[in-house]
Amino acid sequence: MAACENPSFLEVSYHGQFLLATNEVDLEGSGVIESYAIHADTLKFISREFTAGAHPCHASINDNNYVLTSNYSGGNVALYQLNTNGKLGDFLDTANHYGSGQHPRQDAPHAHSAWFVPQSNEVIAVDLGTNELWFYTLDTSKAKLISTEQQKLAMEPEAGPRHLCFHPNGKWIYVLNELNNTICLVNRNSKGVYTRGTSVSTLPDDFTEFSKAAHILISNDGNFIYASNRGHNSIAVFKVNQESGQLDLIEHVSTKGNSPRHFALTADEKIMVVANQDTDNLVSYVRNKKNGELAFAREIEAFSPTCVAFTK
Repeated sequence: MAACENPSFLEVSYHGQFLLATNEVDLEGSGVIESYAIHADTLKFISREFTAGAHPCHASINDNNYVLTSNYSGGNVALYQLNTNGKLGDFLDTANHYGSGQHPRQDAPHAHSAWFVPQSNEVIAVDLGTNELWFYTLDTSKAKLISTEQQKLAMEPEAGPRHLCFHPNGKWIYVLNELNNTICLVNRNSKGVYTRGTSVSTLPDDFTEFSKAAHILISNDGNFIYASNRGHNSIAVFKVNQESGQLDLIEHVSTKGNSPRHFALTADEKIMVVANQDTDNLVSYVRNKKNGELAFAREIEAFSPTCVAFTK
């Protein structure tokens, strides 16, 4: 077991050798990211760096071991690189966001996640506070994040984008909006320009109580999408129309706990594990790979779980 202060997000390196953990703290205006070596069921601490912004809530890594951290309170994204031994270097660059939205939680930039676009040198940052996606190119020769010509894409007013996932066809992106509990289809054309498409709710039509969306995931075959609802306390399961990219609701599955902040699938995609932050439990489901449905398997205690990551 490894100990760190207030870990908010976990990410396993592309080749499965290392684990990254963001620490959602505020140390003189900065949080912390740590790297660990994975040895079977044991973690060995390697390095720690400041994130150049407060309250980091997400990390991602590509196959060249470039690392992105998203600083929620700092309103920016920081760039690093792991060396071959898993040590984090000093931060290489920061992309600082600006602006605000219409919702009370959108008074300033709040970078909630940043993602490497598969098979490209593009980066997409998701900012809940400005209510936008921000687009960058990773210039590896200069180790810089360079704004693209498009620069940004606005979501629906007060949507509050949080996380996203990529369809394997490279044309569709699904953005999970925390504040209005929706999934927005974003289209990417052959020139790399992004446009906003239709949105679907992650909640049942008759649900009127407070809820906020947390995480989204797509199956490797691109056929099914899963999204978690904190308040309704469920996983919404959708079928992807492979011609249009539109989503059709299959079911809502109870998470058997409160505030499902994160969830993940095993490498074979047969098991899903959900982290219920406010009821101190992890819940597992058996996934039907043909129809996407989830069947409850078991649950265990875990103190305030915020993220689930499987070694590769």
